[in-house]
Amino acid sequence: MLVEECSFKKQHRVQYAAVLLLVSSAPLCAQDPAPVDPHASAATADKSSNQDSTSATDDSGWVAAWTRIAEKARASQPHFVAPIVTTHVMLVQQFRYDMSWQRDPTGGTITANYGDSRGIEIIPSTRLEVGIFPPSYIVHQSGVRDGFSDFSYQVKFRAFSGTEGKGDYFVGFFFGGSIPTGNVPNGLGHAVLAPTFAAAKGLGPWDIQSTIGATLPTSGTNVVGRALVFNTEVDYRIKGKIWPMFEQNSIFWVDGPLSGKREVFLTPGLVVGAFPLTGRLNVGFGIGIQIAVSSFHQYDHRWIFSIRFPF
Repeated sequence: MLVEECSFKKQHRVQYAAVLLLVSSAPLCAQDPAPVDPHASAATADKSSNQDSTSATDDSGWVAAWTRIAEKARASQPHFVAPIVTTHVMLVQQFRYDMSWQRDPTGGTITANYGDSRGIEIIPSTRLEVGIFPPSYIVHQSGVRDGFSDFSYQVKFRAFSGTEGKGDYFVGFFFGGSIPTGNVPNGLGHAVLAPTFAAAKGLGPWDIQSTIGATLPTSGTNVVGRALVFNTEVDYRIKGKIWPMFEQNSIFWVDGPLSGKREVFLTPGLVVGAFPLTGRLNVGFGIGIQIAVSSFHQYDHRWIFSIRFPF
């Protein structure tokens, strides 16, 4: 995801999309074929044998191979939950859909974001994750025109990691960006690149995830501006299904119309799940609120609801 903060300001016509995050995928378990009853009839035994043969054929397909890759990737890293705002510092395979409602800086109006620049994330290799995030739809109570935001993407690379009991940590390098598919002010109007360094550490039932990155427009810097984005999240595991958490989300502009300004948010939240639905598909839910604590801020009291489908 391009930007881990979503903000709207009519005066500068700038939007920053929130970045990522998700319930960690539950381990995937292959189903063993049922054993053949030695006292069953020959016909029953033949039928069971044919089913086993079909299962073996299915297990050798590309879907099974992809599943084994995802399982291996998950088994090579800790099992931390995805935060509400901070990009998930893990390789994940899931579909995520977020919605948010934030209070505008003036007029007492609300801006809603449906999609919140989340989407599909897959694990094509044991060290890579690819995320594709369709444009979200922005609805304004103010006089600003509603519309779609930009298309964004992200690639995660797992450099080092250790599972629980073997270090319980993750270090990676992420590269994201956006393509200007939306009209200003719902879209930025310029392509942006977003390199990020990510790290996480588990301390018993506590997990800490942190990212630091930059937003680098390929054009229109005088309009969009370059910025540094720093997020840190701490959560506490309760029976592996309930995750109260607390985040700080900060952005610092180094040039452009907001040069020298910063905004900082504190985000308490709660994630529950993931719960099995069917087969490999699971579901989890999250809710949080971003509260501005800096004197300068482009929005405040941003409520976020998240639904995640790990598979």
